[in-house]
Amino acid sequence: MKKFIFLLLISVQGLFAQVQFEAKVSKTTLGINERLRIDFSMNADGDNFTPPDFDGFRVITGPMQQVSQQWINGRGTFNKTYSYYLLPTQRGSVTIKQASIEINGQIYKTSPIKINVTAAVEMPKNPNDAPQISANDAIHLVAEVSKSNPYINEPITVVYKLYFSYNVGITNWRELDKPKYNDFWSQNIDMKQLKVEEGTYNGEKTRFVVLRKVVLYPQKSGKLSIEPLSMDIDLELPTNRRNVFGQVLTTRDNKRVSAGAKVINVRALPEAGKPENFTGAVGKFTFRATPTKTTLKHGESLDLNVIVAGTGNLKLFDLPKPVVPTALEMYDPVHTENVNTPLSGMTGTIADKYTVIPQYKGNYPIKAMSFSFFDLATGKYKTITSPEIMIKVLDGPESDSPAVASSDSTSGVNKRSISASAQFQFIKLKTNLVSTKKEDFFGSNLFYGLLFAPLVLIPIIMLFRKKKQAMDRDVVGNKIRNSNRLAKKYLSEAKKQIANKELFYIALEKALHNFLKAKLNIETSEMSKDKIREILLSRNANENTVSNFINLTENCEFARYAPSSSVSIQQDFDKAVTIISELEKQI
Repeated sequence: MKKFIFLLLISVQGLFAQVQFEAKVSKTTLGINERLRIDFSMNADGDNFTPPDFDGFRVITGPMQQVSQQWINGRGTFNKTYSYYLLPTQRGSVTIKQASIEINGQIYKTSPIKINVTAAVEMPKNPNDAPQISANDAIHLVAEVSKSNPYINEPITVVYKLYFSYNVGITNWRELDKPKYNDFWSQNIDMKQLKVEEGTYNGEKTRFVVLRKVVLYPQKSGKLSIEPLSMDIDLELPTNRRNVFGQVLTTRDNKRVSAGAKVINVRALPEAGKPENFTGAVGKFTFRATPTKTTLKHGESLDLNVIVAGTGNLKLFDLPKPVVPTALEMYDPVHTENVNTPLSGMTGTIADKYTVIPQYKGNYPIKAMSFSFFDLATGKYKTITSPEIMIKVLDGPESDSPAVASSDSTSGVNKRSISASAQFQFIKLKTNLVSTKKEDFFGSNLFYGLLFAPLVLIPIIMLFRKKKQAMDRDVVGNKIRNSNRLAKKYLSEAKKQIANKELFYIALEKALHNFLKAKLNIETSEMSKDKIREILLSRNANENTVSNFINLTENCEFARYAPSSSVSIQQDFDKAVTIISELEKQI
């Protein structure tokens, strides 16, 4: 009975134990040539284990499953682990996402893990890493640098060689991390075909392949670093087993190798003896300035070629510029380069071609030009000077000023006089200067005007709006104003139609009716003689004026059909104006 109770307590304790599922890595920072081990551990048995995608890594081995169960002092422990060995495929920050498993009907997930992948490093001997493969001593990647302490702009070469033993076969290789040449001008040399050659590495005979060649020109002094080249290589390695024919059996394997970082100690060019016209040329050069012709007629042109040839940093400096008299018009140069870059450095020719056109007859000198460079062979500066070039123009207009022919054109001032014409005018000798200082907008009159304008405009707008709303609500007043406006309109129309009797009396009748509508506030349907007389007399209108108004309205209807002269029509119009004016005063 006691034994049964003890086993029951153990089972209950197991049911209420906390389930743990976590991921552990051998390191969180590693070089791109190192391996990473990751373990997914749980303290309870589970099913349906789903590993992450391992983006940014390549799985070498895994999953390897391990299960352990122990009983200590009557208490049991359980552990199950899935292990993987990974190789990074890129540099930078890489995240291993969540893995999942089902335990006791519930889904458990691990936390994401961030891994920092750096440039290739020397392989550490860490017991947590994957076992070292036998190819470690059979394959090596080396970066051979021609010179470790060059001058600025002195060419150095880097040759990447892959050494491998005779009994090792290479089936495939991939560049993982291309080297970066910060603070260097670089030029890759094309490798058309890889060729296996024989050589020695650490005193042992071996084979090698040249993978890459680069020519570098350091651009600043000090210690400059060349980042390593890293590669992923698939191998075939021999085993101790043989087939039925006695041939050695091979096995496939993989290794990541790195050429290692290189530090170049770059020397600055000496300051002693440095010419003023030095623009950074380093090497061995020749220099010349040659015109295509020195004698020409007016309207003809010549080409002045400034050429530097030799071996050195041909693409990394400026050519000297010619100085010509103002009588010679010189255009911007056309730059050409014919440069090859073998392993020894740049060699070839660079040139600037200037087109020169003379403006006047005469003899004009082009000053001598100088080109300076630092000679690596002697460690000193050298200067090459071209001879002065005399250009002879046989004909053409003659300059009014002898200063045109002067070789002193460095000031850049055109001293020749220019004849006044419709196209060319004299250069103004006086200048009217206008101050560039402008009044600040903040605090100006415009600023304060815009600031206070709303305070003035808003009350006016509100008053106008209030008045308009009041007028819109005054229905009777609007009708009176509309009728008054129509009366004036038709009275004006009647004046225009005096020559047309029928149209005149129609317009005059409408003018009289709208006048009554405006003044008496009655509609046309209510207009009878008695009604009109009654309302007008009640408004203190003169009885005689009222009678004349009624007679005129009746006359408008009969006059359209009765014969009448232009004199009578004019009299009726004048009478209408007089009656309307009198009624305006009386009522």
